Amino acid sequence: MTSDLSIKETRPVTDPARRKRTDQIADEIKKTIINDNLVPGDRLPQEKDLTTRFAAGKGTVREALKSLEVQGLIRTRTGPGGGAFIESMSETRAMSLLSNYLFTRQLSISDIYSLRKALEPVVAVSAIENMDEAGFDQLQQLISVYDRDPANDQERWDQLMAELDFHGVVASYSDNVLLAFICHFLQRLLKDLAVCKKIYKRQEPIERSEGIALQTRLIDAMRRRDAQQVEQVMREHMHHAEKTMVALRATLDTAFL
Repeated sequence: MTSDLSIKETRPVTDPARRKRTDQIADEIKKTIINDNLVPGDRLPQEKDLTTRFAAGKGTVREALKSLEVQGLIRTRTGPGGGAFIESMSETRAMSLLSNYLFTRQLSISDIYSLRKALEPVVAVSAIENMDEAGFDQLQQLISVYDRDPANDQERWDQLMAELDFHGVVASYSDNVLLAFICHFLQRLLKDLAVCKKIYKRQEPIERSEGIALQTRLIDAMRRRDAQQVEQVMREHMHHAEKTMVALRATLDTAFL
């Protein structure tokens, strides 16, 4: 009994009211950033000013600032000229945070492609007006990476990554920031998902002629600003890509039987 009691006494106690107050202050600081039109690099008010504004103790304000820093919204510097500064969260950081949500959840290739088939055609159409010669050159250069049989395992891996990067370039020209981010995130999942990595590392031959033909048609349709054709070709391409990945997954399952 004594042993159990001592364990209970040493457990940290969470104060729900304090946690709620900290969240409230973090939200208020976010509103301040928006209302004051602060941009990355701008400094937030000093800590003492925040404690006065929110009628809160230093510890509570510091905890709120720490929460925002963990979220990637601000960064803090110490010393002369230090303080809390607005941070521009990178797409990579945002994706890492989102990936944490999916870390313990079962995610399949079909889950990813059910979204890609719906969104990739839309993002391609939204990129038409913004696509320039530099973008078309990038797409052609990426195709040149995988338009031949790989010489070794490293080149095989590089080719598979370049195929996904092709779609990353298309999405980067979209005028819809949210749509582009989601498509980039799905592409990243296909690079990072454990089952996909196992597929990529197997030395199964990959027939790319159909996929490259579809990508070539896509580039041509985008050059002509033919939205209907761009959407149709990308839809065909996504169905073909899913079929290829599912087939490769089948060879992986067979190998383990």
